[in-house]
Amino acid sequence: MKILVLNGPNLNLLGRREPDIYGRLTLADIEESMRGHARKCGVEVDFFQSNDEGALVSRIGEAAGLYDGLIFNPAAYTHTSVALRDALMAVKLPCVEVHLSNPQNREDFRQANLTLGACIGQVSGFRDRSYILAMDGLIHYLKNKS
Repeated sequence: MKILVLNGPNLNLLGRREPDIYGRLTLADIEESMRGHARKCGVEVDFFQSNDEGALVSRIGEAAGLYDGLIFNPAAYTHTSVALRDALMAVKLPCVEVHLSNPQNREDFRQANLTLGACIGQVSGFRDRSYILAMDGLIHYLKNKS
């Protein structure tokens, strides 16, 4: 089983960007934690982060046939990107959306979610632990899909 973890804009700034909301761990810290968890679960995991919407769309498009599923934190693109939603729909890979914070407890503009409808589920609000929970959920889904 092989999973691609995608991270959108500004997640490269974790650790110094609003630590009261996102925590103090860096994206590299989160990736290392996920690598260790993936090893324990017997799955392979790759990572990709971009601040560029087009790069994320391209990477999603390239994922079909290479990966069994996706974990995706679209970050601010959650609320604006029809292109990312369309890419997720096109590849037909099971995807779990992940967020460090809970967007539903934040500003009004964060209430819109354009990408979630193309995902099998969402984990949010548990900071870095959201990624591990998303991985567990995706692995469970992939092992039990009919």
